[in-house]
Amino acid sequence: MNATFVIVGGGIAGVTCAESISFLAPEEKIILITASSLIKAITNIVPLAKTVFQFDVEERDTTLFSQEHNSITVIHDIVIEVNAKEKYLKTTTGKIINYQKLCLCTGASPKIIAENNPYVIGIRDTESVGNFLEKIKNARRIIIVGNGGIATELVYKIRGIEVVWVIKDKHISATFVDPGAAKFFHERLENKSNEETIVEKNYCFKRARYTTANNEKSINIGPALGPDWHNFKLTNIPSLPNEIQIKYECEILRIKNCNDNWPVIVELSNGEIIECDLVISATGVIPNANLLGLEDLKKGEDGGYLVDWKLMTSMEDIFAAGDVCSANWDLATHWFQMRLWTQAHQMGQYAAKSMISIMRNEKFYQDFCFELFAHVTKFFDYKVVLLGLYNGQTLNQNYEILLRMTKNQEYVKLILKDGKMQGAVLIGETDLEEMCENLILNQLDLSIYGEDLLNPDIDIEDYFD
Repeated sequence: MNATFVIVGGGIAGVTCAESISFLAPEEKIILITASSLIKAITNIVPLAKTVFQFDVEERDTTLFSQEHNSITVIHDIVIEVNAKEKYLKTTTGKIINYQKLCLCTGASPKIIAENNPYVIGIRDTESVGNFLEKIKNARRIIIVGNGGIATELVYKIRGIEVVWVIKDKHISATFVDPGAAKFFHERLENKSNEETIVEKNYCFKRARYTTANNEKSINIGPALGPDWHNFKLTNIPSLPNEIQIKYECEILRIKNCNDNWPVIVELSNGEIIECDLVISATGVIPNANLLGLEDLKKGEDGGYLVDWKLMTSMEDIFAAGDVCSANWDLATHWFQMRLWTQAHQMGQYAAKSMISIMRNEKFYQDFCFELFAHVTKFFDYKVVLLGLYNGQTLNQNYEILLRMTKNQEYVKLILKDGKMQGAVLIGETDLEEMCENLILNQLDLSIYGEDLLNPDIDIEDYFD
């Protein structure tokens, strides 16, 4: 088979890249290779500011996707080898696919704290969620390890099961927020018994859902889950509040399988011994940068393929986007890489533009999205917007904070240095996204405004918007 552009990976980065090429160069042939029969596509994009977008991630069947895009051929297969010199790749079914430009969007796999243990599971793709739902049906007590987005949502959504949350930090959700915002979230966590959010097994999404083929085995190679991955339901769980225990500043030392009353016994670094039915590992991801034939591609410290500002790897005509790549250019002051679906979408679009421009010998510039870190998500049913150096990253604690909090309604934190805004955390319906984005990008001196920046009686956002 031959194609101008070959993309490996059916996740957000790969599908976005394929769709973008199809739009920018509809006359070119595109092959998208996905290890799963399901792919992830971005829909319902709502701009909140120049770089801030809220969107849905839709699961699509590969056959339907091919019918929607005439120039894209989707192949359900696994790439086993790439020959960069001859510009072709091989798949497990024996296909030989020639390319002019290759984009690697193979994503990342979850770090599992105990591999091959049937009572320890990770959550990364649709298949692993199905496995989790099946195993949790009759659970009485589970341990959740990790302090990122998946762990945070699981702790909040699960009902009727005793949950022990093991985190290595001093506060919850430390991957994204500071102790103040964690306390704001914690009150929602304590009051969740008054809400009707219950996790059930039947998939109840507002959009069409698909399932993987019965003969597919979960090997953690499917596309990553999108923003609403947790909107599943679990039957046979009573509508009761669950007891949540949070174990701060500790990690799991040992996991032992037991045949008595509890299947698993876990020893924590603080000396505690906890019996449970299941351990959920949500401790981050490792880039899937291990394709045969690409051993000479330069990698970053985190294991991702190093890419320059064009998203090109160290080999000519091979690009990478999303979780599998590591940014290796002079980063803008207020942008940094974080393996999120937001950046996977941005990188997928930009990789398409970059490959097409290079092929056509056209001059192009780096996308504006790399000027400012921006991420929109939802924690504890609150909208969360993170902008710039939202936790004071790279500022070496040399900054000041402006803070406004309305209990059970909003939490606003602004990071300022030398009177100029460097980052923001916006939780709730604050309507401050555009103002904060403008002030971070423009670097206006805000010293004269002082605390009035967050005075609720002054419509200062109208002035700066």
